[in-house]
Amino acid sequence: MIGNRYLRDLFEYPDEDTGINQLLEMLKFKDMKFIDSLYKPVNIDNCDDEEIKYLTKISARIDYCLQLHNMDVPDWLRDKRLVFEKPYFHPKRITDFEKVKLQYTNPGPFKARNVYFDLEGIKRV
Repeated sequence: MIGNRYLRDLFEYPDEDTGINQLLEMLKFKDMKFIDSLYKPVNIDNCDDEEIKYLTKISARIDYCLQLHNMDVPDWLRDKRLVFEKPYFHPKRITDFEKVKLQYTNPGPFKARNVYFDLEGIKRV
């Protein structure tokens, strides 16, 4: 089980995209209760496969946003288990050309985890 209450609640959203959008809002507007909660280690050993998959998807985004805010990145976010063997693309309905483009243009936190987002598509207004 994901030990962080905020991350667990986001994981449990019935629609993953809605949960990711909520995560992006909390990061963009520096919800300090949420951000402070990230500094308490998440014990990945207690997570099942679906939770690890979810954490892998969002850890890249959290890592990236914390760096943009000039904040330290908690060690657990860079756990070696939070990496996909095969590239994961979000959104899933993109062309092969767009996939290659994302692999070259996404910042390091995404490449390190083999997780690729269209950064324009997840930008907050």
